[in-house]
Amino acid sequence: MRRYIAFSASVLLGCTLAISAASAPRPGVDWPQFRGIGAAGVAEGFSLPTAWNVADGQNIAWKTDVPGLGLSSPVVWGNDVFVSTSISGQKDAGLKVGLYGDVRPVLDDTEHEWRIYAFDKRTGKEKWQRTVLKSVPKIKRHTKASHANSTLATDGDRLIAFFGSEGLYAYDLKGQQLWKKDLGVLDAGWFTAPQNQWETGSSPILHDGKVIIQADVQKDSFLAAFDAKTGQEIWRTARTDVPTWGTPTILQVNGQTQILVNGFRHAGAYDFKTGKEIWKLSANGDIPVPTPVASDGLIYITNAHGPRSPVYAIKATATGDITPPDGTATNDHIAWSIPKGGGYMCTPLVYRGLTYIIGYNGVLSVYDAKTGERKFQQRLLENASSAFTSSPVANDGKVYVASEDGQMIVLKAGPVLERIAQNDMGASVLATPAISEGRLFVRTQGQIIAIGASK
Repeated sequence: MRRYIAFSASVLLGCTLAISAASAPRPGVDWPQFRGIGAAGVAEGFSLPTAWNVADGQNIAWKTDVPGLGLSSPVVWGNDVFVSTSISGQKDAGLKVGLYGDVRPVLDDTEHEWRIYAFDKRTGKEKWQRTVLKSVPKIKRHTKASHANSTLATDGDRLIAFFGSEGLYAYDLKGQQLWKKDLGVLDAGWFTAPQNQWETGSSPILHDGKVIIQADVQKDSFLAAFDAKTGQEIWRTARTDVPTWGTPTILQVNGQTQILVNGFRHAGAYDFKTGKEIWKLSANGDIPVPTPVASDGLIYITNAHGPRSPVYAIKATATGDITPPDGTATNDHIAWSIPKGGGYMCTPLVYRGLTYIIGYNGVLSVYDAKTGERKFQQRLLENASSAFTSSPVANDGKVYVASEDGQMIVLKAGPVLERIAQNDMGASVLATPAISEGRLFVRTQGQIIAIGASK
């Protein structure tokens, strides 16, 4: 998301990323939320290494241990790297990676500790850590989840942490708690089998002095805005959706700031000021996880579970119910779509005119971002049991993709598959990397690793 401004959503259809001038994140420097500025997953202006060796230190600036389950992604502001974690009272927390279909939750009623860490971006030295709370989790988690799935969000003044049923918290960047808010029990799990609790996964976003939370749960789902200074609720809009795990995205369309959300029954857009619905789409997969991504006047939404696995390229000017009839690929509001081939866990990457969709099984499909023409489709790893949860990011004409078993694949961006390198991270990777000033910050299970030259 940085010096790239490959996010030229500024021209077409009058659609721009909505960034507050008062505390605008700096492209190439700040990575303030899940997938960085605008959730685009892109940072230009500084080149990253393509090859490294975690074991012998080649192109490794630093490595820092982080206890607990390493699932929430790092965020960066200036010279600070922030991350959250949840630490079980059991020595073996029961994380299980790979392709499998076990829907049962982890049975762990020990006291957990929720923490926030701040590290020096240049050296990896711990600047501070805070224990947010100690408690037995109110909701169980999936075997591929933690109780701190949600990525932090920052605007350079505040750091927002969302721990689902354990609450919403605000800190300053020196670690002083500013406020906390109890949002009640937020029970996210498989809606067809509610006993299978999987914990929340949507991350907060922070924009123009407001914190936005999407809480799609078993009962009383909602989208809400809170005052970032005080935690006071500004508005709350009920959502008629089952549990979902996608993070909202902010987009400005013809002077109106919109909140984009994924969903099963209700993907769509809401007015940032009021929470009023702008458009909706209901022909989706039934366990939505990917975050909406916007670029050049189009909004890309995908999901893949149950009978549907669509990809939609939606015009940013959409209004009303835009759900197409079965068998219809386009309408006045949908530029193109495909019924099968969507992404289950990974958020799409739109980069240099192409849309990258990575399947849970590691099959990469690349489309022309404007027309939907498929350029190629190919499996990224020979190991058919490898799963992909971490979302792709891009820099300087290269795409970085991590598998759950810790293989970081580097591709040349373009309409044909060109592999540049494959690097072993030495541990599982489920979190999405952050990029800042020529470094790639990868959270593995147990560490944050800064890939790049020492400075």
